[in-house]
Amino acid sequence: MFQWYVVNTYSGHENKVKANLEHRRQSMNQEDRIHQIVVPTEQVVETKDGQKVTSERRVFPGYVLVQMELTDDTWSLVKNTPGVTGFVGAQNKPVALSRAEVDRILHTATVERPKQKAEFSVGDVVRVTSGPLSDFSGEVVDVNLDQSRLKVMVSIFGRETPVELGFDQVKKTS
Repeated sequence: MFQWYVVNTYSGHENKVKANLEHRRQSMNQEDRIHQIVVPTEQVVETKDGQKVTSERRVFPGYVLVQMELTDDTWSLVKNTPGVTGFVGAQNKPVALSRAEVDRILHTATVERPKQKAEFSVGDVVRVTSGPLSDFSGEVVDVNLDQSRLKVMVSIFGRETPVELGFDQVKKTS
């Protein structure tokens, strides 16, 4: 029976371990016992200099998921792969993930809407780069990550006025 197991790796070597596992699986004729090898990632949208940049980020740095039938041969194959430090679980007995955990992790790996990463925080001074308030400066008073919006206090006609702007409409001032 195929189950998902978590393999601990050296941080930053997840993709290399995945490639090594796939190669070893093939060379040791274990394709029928080791089904899938996954490095959980998610898409993150960052705003840099007013431009949206999409990048991929590991959900669990230092870990790789392996769907396999646990036997002495498969355990040895995975455990002795370069870059692998061991399984998550008891010393010689890996613990399989529950169906709910696998669904949550793999759903995170295929997120429909990329998560927004803000480079802004409350108290930052920003300059508006687009829209009717272009070239105005103000102080960030609220950051809404879910909607990728900021609330900025801008001085209009000598009065502090709260204005809601998108991350792509402002730029941090040094």
